[in-house]
Amino acid sequence: MTSGSNLAKKKSRSMDAPLKFECTGVCNMEEFVASFLTKWGLSDLIETFKGRKRQQVERGAAVPSHQEVLRSDASVIPPEDLPSSSKACGNEQKVLKRKCAQTQTNSSAKIKRQCDTEPDICTDDLILKEVKDLMTRVRDRLSDHTNTKLNVFLRKNILDLNTDKKDLVGVFGKTGAGKSTLINAIVEEKGLLPTGSVEACTSVMIKVEANTKNKIYEAEIEFISKEEWEDELWSLKNLLDEISDEEMTEDEEYGETTEKMTAFYGDEWRDKSKNLMKPTYFKEIREFFLFGRKIIQVDAAQELAEKLLKYTKSENGQRRFWPLVKCVTVRVPNNDILKHITLVDLPGSGDRNKSRDQMWKRIVASCSTVWVVSEMTRAASDRDGWEILESTSKLMGNGGECQNIYFICTKCDDQGADDGTTENILERNQKAKDIVRKEFNKLPKVKKQFRDDCFDVFTVSSKEFFNPKKLKPVQTEIPKLQELLRSLNNQHDQTLNYVRGAYGILSLIKGAKVGNMDPVQTAQVQEKLNENIERELQKVRKSMKDMLEVFEECLSNGVEESKNKSEDALYRKLNPKKKGGGSSFHRPLKCALQNNGVHKTKKTQINLNEAISKFLTDSIDEEFRRSFPNDAESGPLYEVIHAFSVDTNRLAQQYKTFELQLTFISTEVSKVKTKLCKEIRDRKKLIYSSVTETVKETMQKCYKEAATFTGRGCLEKMKHTVQKHLHDVKGTMFDEAKAEVLCQLEDLKDDVQKQLSDTLQESIELSFKTDLSIPDFENEFNLVKKHFDDLKMKKT
Repeated sequence: MTSGSNLAKKKSRSMDAPLKFECTGVCNMEEFVASFLTKWGLSDLIETFKGRKRQQVERGAAVPSHQEVLRSDASVIPPEDLPSSSKACGNEQKVLKRKCAQTQTNSSAKIKRQCDTEPDICTDDLILKEVKDLMTRVRDRLSDHTNTKLNVFLRKNILDLNTDKKDLVGVFGKTGAGKSTLINAIVEEKGLLPTGSVEACTSVMIKVEANTKNKIYEAEIEFISKEEWEDELWSLKNLLDEISDEEMTEDEEYGETTEKMTAFYGDEWRDKSKNLMKPTYFKEIREFFLFGRKIIQVDAAQELAEKLLKYTKSENGQRRFWPLVKCVTVRVPNNDILKHITLVDLPGSGDRNKSRDQMWKRIVASCSTVWVVSEMTRAASDRDGWEILESTSKLMGNGGECQNIYFICTKCDDQGADDGTTENILERNQKAKDIVRKEFNKLPKVKKQFRDDCFDVFTVSSKEFFNPKKLKPVQTEIPKLQELLRSLNNQHDQTLNYVRGAYGILSLIKGAKVGNMDPVQTAQVQEKLNENIERELQKVRKSMKDMLEVFEECLSNGVEESKNKSEDALYRKLNPKKKGGGSSFHRPLKCALQNNGVHKTKKTQINLNEAISKFLTDSIDEEFRRSFPNDAESGPLYEVIHAFSVDTNRLAQQYKTFELQLTFISTEVSKVKTKLCKEIRDRKKLIYSSVTETVKETMQKCYKEAATFTGRGCLEKMKHTVQKHLHDVKGTMFDEAKAEVLCQLEDLKDDVQKQLSDTLQESIELSFKTDLSIPDFENEFNLVKKHFDDLKMKKT
């Protein structure tokens, strides 16, 4: 059926009536929508639409009907602009054109401002895009030729050039602290995240990043799995069967479960006869069952915020879907700050839901910077903020990659700004900073995980930033935070690294086509390269051998201390002072035993494994931070890797004939060093956590046994079972944990040497091969070389 006949049928029915035609695939749908766009003078949007629909198909998502496209695809045809008849089409066309024109004007103005203030960034972006497009064409041309060993190697290396990484910035803070307002100010989108009196949900993570695909506002909602929700309903049933009426009013788990179930089901969940997995409960969010995620796309930030409310917030009397949500990713168009940064609004302590908690741990451990947000008036005394730092410091520090902690005092606009002078406001802000710094110095356990200069304090005025009255923009400190975000992931370095790699590959291609290499000189160069590699590998071996010896000594001391003190530490955890170890503690403890020794609620945190392993992890904390600093730059191991060199510059001066081949080998050395530093940083997280993981595995048997006790005296039986098991296994468990750490360090040492040796040996082997079947890329070589020289000059 043609698009014209579709339009004819459409005239005679209302917009709400179902359209009776079949969609036979992406192509027909594209033609259908393209006909509207062309008719309305918006043909420039056709390719954007096609790209998005193909992405949906590639992800395995269902292709929407034509009617669904018209109604829901806001990036193509906003619903409010759809014509209800052919007569209205002209007026609606004008509205849509005017909106698109305004959007393009605003976007162009914003980009121009960015280029005016950050000309180098814009230049780097353009160079990076040009070289990436060029290398894609190079790879495509190579694919059309014979699959020689060199050809395959070149294509793989071109793919490996794409190593872009977004820095994660974690934002912690209790409900009402002003996190959403702060994030809105940072990204300069006043209405992006919903703010106000509506209570936030502490389970849902919200990521904010750039939309690099198109110019619309997008939210991707990721749901927990159907099986996980069934498990939560099963846990609810058990909870209701076990808990007494007297306990319901005080039990934290019951309170949180009630809040969650009521948000989604209303009061229907209280009727035990109802099947809470019936499809009728999920008809408004069919994506929960079908795809596991939902995409929302709109033209304006405020509209997106309104649509997100039911997925991220709580409100009495309103049905909410946040209990089913694991994470929401908000994507903002035309935003230079977010280009290489992802801001993550994080719950303070993870979640009882397994997948949400795993994601929370992974993200916290991957944050390069953490913001702790608190209201100005209570920043120093805000126990929530300091407890977040204390409870997550190991996960962010030695167990993560956090380099900076910023304590951000918000709502400074509300503190007497109306009746105070600018000088008074700034003086008050400075006093607040001094007080917060003193409080941070009282946290030795936190400071032990980070370098001395990791901490700073900011006093922000988000309202003043948007509507200045008494403070200049810089005095609101929002621009300072924006600049820190820009500096996290240096665009110039990313561009330089990519162009360097591209230059090396094109040098190898050019060298392979030269031919007629002197076999004697070739052998000489290869021999000297291998000698240099072995010399540098010896330095790496020595550094890692010395490191292993230090860790073995630290761990030995930690094992002895653990054997002597771990039982007392476990006793204190099982008999908390606030609860007195009384009957009210039996529910949280049972939950912990049912969940591998860990239980989390908004107010209570129990981690038996950390309590037992504390002395062993403490014994390696200082050496771990020295050996594996989170900047991946300093420290003996990183330093010896960064210094690794095979003297290609000196050899190129001595053997001019092989300059192209040596250029490639030089870029390969840079690439493998960068890759190794990243892998070491990832591996060190696993090594550090292996102590607690070993304890958890060894204690599993007793946790399961203790969790089965019920009835009178069950609390004491649970405690006794866990304590007795620790007494029985402590003689071997801590030695096993020590052996596991040393084994993983030994594996790391072997893998580092193997990667350096294997990668460079392969590069040397292929660099001196002649392959005349490789296409000629002389023009591409000259262009990339020019960009590389310019970028190096700018770097210096």
